[in-house]
Amino acid sequence: MNRLLAALMLLGVGTVAPQQQALTADDGASVVVQSQVDARTLDLTISSPALGTSAPVRLLLPAHWYDQPDRTWPVLYLLHGCCEVADYQSWTRFTDVERFTADKDVLVVMPSDGQAGMYSKWAKSVPDWESFHLTELLQILRKGYRAGGPMAVAGLSIGGYGAMAYAFRHPGMFTAAASFSGIPDTTLPAVPEFIQSVLARVGYGPWDLWGNEFLNYQTWAEHNPSAHVDKLRGTALFVSCGNGFPGPLDPPTGADLIEPVAQVSSQAFVAALRLGGVPVTTDFYGGGTHSWPYWERELHKAWPMLAAGLRLG
Repeated sequence: MNRLLAALMLLGVGTVAPQQQALTADDGASVVVQSQVDARTLDLTISSPALGTSAPVRLLLPAHWYDQPDRTWPVLYLLHGCCEVADYQSWTRFTDVERFTADKDVLVVMPSDGQAGMYSKWAKSVPDWESFHLTELLQILRKGYRAGGPMAVAGLSIGGYGAMAYAFRHPGMFTAAASFSGIPDTTLPAVPEFIQSVLARVGYGPWDLWGNEFLNYQTWAEHNPSAHVDKLRGTALFVSCGNGFPGPLDPPTGADLIEPVAQVSSQAFVAALRLGGVPVTTDFYGGGTHSWPYWERELHKAWPMLAAGLRLG
């Protein structure tokens, strides 16, 4: 993004027409709408061949974005969970991430994963959320939004899975990865059924994602972080989860059924990492449901590790 565009944004222009040549990926993915929400928040709509449609992305600009217009910035991807109506806006709507990063020199990228894209290429030709996030979007960020230097990724629920999947499927791309209440062991007993229930919840068939978990086991294994822990060696890792019973950040409520599945999957993943001699920082904090107050807290806890990976002072 050039000095003129940055100046227009600084003056508070609500919608800025993107420079198409600069904001187009190699396969033709392009920014078709860019809207400035506030001084630091940009919403993009990207036409994506990998998805066969358009999808939104929210950016939180670094603290010194405007006064250092020639600088490139490290990138933190924050991934949302399943079935969230707020979608790409959820991190800013339900946590303090905007305030928390206000003094930090990092470009925060919060892309849509649809209702339950699973951060993956589906068995059908589209959608391919992995290519959208890590090829198309990343090229656009580098060409038009001054993304550069180290990258880290963190996510909650299926976004926690996505963080670990992206880190192992693209070794070296991310210096740090964090999973909050994620499902990073996808072939553990009962986890495939859980994933299929997530798909069913938003109207997909049980085998639309990676096929049948038995007949297409190789495909499932190719997307399972627990089966590829050696590819995470050298990446700083953080894994956290509650147990589903009400904890200190919950209103009076009963236990939920999702967090125990995430806990079992996360613990199995950690066990696989340790068996493989791959370092990991954990926070299995006991009481706590599958809910945003815990994920906000865990982002704060993971931040020193993420910041070190991003080489932030």
